[in-house]
Amino acid sequence: MIFQALKQNIDIEDSVFNKLFSTRNRRLAERHWTPVAIAKIAADYLVNKPNKKVLDIGAGVGKFCLVGAASTKGFFYGVEQRASLIKSANKIAEKHNIENVKFIHSNITEISFSDYDAFYFYNSFFENIDNSCPIDKTIVPKSELFISYSDYVRNQLSKTPKYTRLVTYWSTWEEIPESFDLEYSELNGVLNFWRKMS
Repeated sequence: MIFQALKQNIDIEDSVFNKLFSTRNRRLAERHWTPVAIAKIAADYLVNKPNKKVLDIGAGVGKFCLVGAASTKGFFYGVEQRASLIKSANKIAEKHNIENVKFIHSNITEISFSDYDAFYFYNSFFENIDNSCPIDKTIVPKSELFISYSDYVRNQLSKTPKYTRLVTYWSTWEEIPESFDLEYSELNGVLNFWRKMS
C-alpha cells in the first residue's frame, strides 16, 4: 500500500511510513531517518535518467533507499555499518518486493564510489561529534572518525566523473570536494543539490 502509493507519486506521511519500522527505530526517525518528502525530492534529482545507481552513504534503517527505489527508476544501494539496521531494511524490501534496492553491511571506508553514479548523504558521521541522540551502543563515537570518514568521502567523490550528482541533507560540507558546484538549495540551506563540474 505505502510503496504502491509512492510508485503513483501519492504523498505519504512520515507517521505512516515509519510504522514499517520497529518501535525503537520509529523513535529514532525524526532525528536520524530522512523524511519521505525529502527522500522523494533528493531521489528525483539523483535519478535524472533510468537505471542510475545511487549510493546512500550511511543508510541507517534504509528509509531513503526504500523511498527512492519505489518512487524512481533508479537502483539504490545503502551502506550501513550496523547489522541490525541492515537486517531491518532488508526485511522491509523483501516483504514489499522492492527489487531495485540493496543494503550493504560495511563501513564506508570499504566502499569504492566508482561502482555508483550518484550519491546521497544525510550527515551519518555527525554521531561521532554529537552524542545527544545515539542510535545504539554498538558504535563508540570518536571525533577523529568524523574527520577520517569525511576525508574518505571527499577523496572518493573527487575521483567521480564530471557531472556526477550529489545531494546532502544537514551536512557540514566537510565531505564535499571543490570540484562540486552547488546547483541549488532548499529548506533554508539544509537540503543541497550538487554537481561535479570539473
